[in-house]
Parts: sequence; C-alpha cells; structure tokens
Amino acid sequence: MQPSFFDERPKSEQTLQALIDEMMRMDNDPLADAGTNVVICRGNPDAKLMIVGEAPGPRENEVGKPFVGRAGKMLDQVLASAKFDPEKDVFISNSVFRMPPGDDGKSFRKPTNDEIAFYKPYLLQIIKLVDPAIILLTGNVATQSLLGMIGITKLRGNWHQWQGRLVMPIFHPSYLLRNPTRSPDGPKAMTWKDIQEVRRKIDELAGGNR
Repeated sequence: MQPSFFDERPKSEQTLQALIDEMMRMDNDPLADAGTNVVICRGNPDAKLMIVGEAPGPRENEVGKPFVGRAGKMLDQVLASAKFDPEKDVFISNSVFRMPPGDDGKSFRKPTNDEIAFYKPYLLQIIKLVDPAIILLTGNVATQSLLGMIGITKLRGNWHQWQGRLVMPIFHPSYLLRNPTRSPDGPKAMTWKDIQEVRRKIDELAGGNR
C-alpha cells in the first residue's frame, strides 16, 4: 500500500515549469540514492501529441532529456515517417524519471512496480498541465503506469479512452533496434503502421477543432 504522502505529491495547482522545478529538487524518491539525474521532458508542451517513455537510459541520464540516445533517434525516425517534428509537434516525457541502476553487469535495469507507482502522480500532473489530445505509451512500463496493463504485443496499435483522451500503446523504440527485421509483420512495420494511424487521428481532431 502506498504511503499517504503519495496523495500530496505533486502540488495540484502549479505551472509546468513549477512542477519541473519541484521534480528537479526531488530527494525522497526511491531512486534518489542511485546517483542518477532527474530526466523529465523535451519537445513542445503546447503539442497535441504526447509520448510517454519508460525510464532514462545512460545517454538520457547524461544529457538530461528523454529519448536522446539510439532509441531516441529511432523514435525521431518513426515520427518523421508520419511528418511529425519531434521538437514542434510532440511533447515527450517519462514514466520513471531517474535511471534505475543496473545489476548483473548491466548499466541499468527495468523499473520496479514500486518505482513506477511512486512517479505516477508526477506523470499524471504533467499530462494535466500539457493537456494533449493523444498520448502514445512506448512499451510495457509506460502502459502499466497509465493504463495498468501490460502485454505490449497485444496492446500495441489499439486505441484506449483515458480521462477524455485517446491513448495508444506502441512498441518501445529500443525494441525496434533489437528486432530490425523489415518483414511486413515485423515490429518496425507495425510501428510505422501505428504512427500513420496516429497521424490520421491527429488530422481528424484538428479538422474537428478539438
């Protein structure tokens, strides 16, 4: 069961910049002692498309922005294929805001359920302040954080309604890097199909003046 102070974080009435400033000062989060940096967002907070990642990796931890390593370059390619500008048309954030330290010789590990739960109030407040029309959840951690579901292979490409918004889980770009097949039924082809559907829906919403 989560401690009661979870309900008090973050402050409900604040600007996005004030929230970011608050998060950058975090010292009681479960990864505060890991020696890694707080990594929150990049892109345009006025964009109608928001992408939620999992947790920072080594490059993100170094630069201080999400999706700036190899997976970030892949994400930018996916977005560009549907004529989305990653800096103008998209706002990108995380589910977990510090890189979990690695074990068994690895530089980082997957976030735990407790870590995902701790940072969720911050993700929810970011969504509230950015107010996107569509949210893409990259991978199982992001999908678990927002929708409480896992099983990205079955969930990807399907629309969900969440608090008046359209949400679609998609494969994490790092999964595409690990599975570079160009087959029509491969993860890369499916992701290209998913992002085209997102483009169609964004254009539809724009036509309806959401």
